[in-house]
Amino acid sequence: MASLKELIAQKEALELEIERTKQKDRGDAVAKVRSLMEEYGLTVSDLSAKRGPKPRAGKGNKVAAKYRDAATGDTWSGRGLQPKWLKAALGAGRKLADFAI
Repeated sequence: MASLKELIAQKEALELEIERTKQKDRGDAVAKVRSLMEEYGLTVSDLSAKRGPKPRAGKGNKVAAKYRDAATGDTWSGRGLQPKWLKAALGAGRKLADFAI
């Protein structure tokens, strides 16, 4: 079994080797990126250029109404919770098909 001093020395040697390997790999990566940039005629500004606005998820898109109350003109798209006017009408015995547009 190795002594504490030997293990600490091995640890320091490994940490040094890890740092050297990181630096070498980083240098190789930079060289590869530069080579690809030259090959495709890219500049640093090409790498940071935005590709256009991101599409918004969820809000903002209106949906056409599927149901309308002829008496009041209230509408509902058929998405989400039923509005109060429709719940009241359905509770009074009317059918959803009566309100279809």
